[in-house]
Amino acid sequence: MLPLAWYARETDVVARALLGCALVHGDRAGIIVETEAYLGPEDLASHARFGRTARNAVMFDAPGVSYVYLCYGVHEMFNIVARRKAEAGAVLVRAVAPLAGLPDDARVGRGPGKLTRALGLSRAQHGRTLDRDELFVAAHTRVRARDVVCSARVGVDYAGPWAARPLRFTIAGHPAVSGKRP
Repeated sequence: MLPLAWYARETDVVARALLGCALVHGDRAGIIVETEAYLGPEDLASHARFGRTARNAVMFDAPGVSYVYLCYGVHEMFNIVARRKAEAGAVLVRAVAPLAGLPDDARVGRGPGKLTRALGLSRAQHGRTLDRDELFVAAHTRVRARDVVCSARVGVDYAGPWAARPLRFTIAGHPAVSGKRP
């Protein structure tokens, strides 16, 4: 289990480091193969751009906490608060590969909505610290720097120049990576 202090680093550093880690919820687990970093208020794609609200308040609090919200009224999105002290930031976990308690099919966790359904995550897990037996992240497989691809985030065209920033991290060629393969 990763200690909460592990998340108290630059958001993009944590987003990259989460690749190869196991996201565990109860008896289900997946290997994280795709993430996106969402930085503080200056990041026009981040929920932090609106300042502190009831919805995003956890982004401004302690790192190592889950930030789960409903997107487009359909999909639950699982994020991990990760940032240095007194800043706002979160990492969207976009895709996992099956590890335990999931069908052996790369498609099961390919995309943030599928990931939350596969792992049984919902807004009921919002605001939970990731150091509990039922919800945590654990070190699993070390991903070499040459096997990490950085690209633009998905679906944030409204964010102007922030849309093109290379804040999406994937394991190169992994079949569970969602959307366009960078």
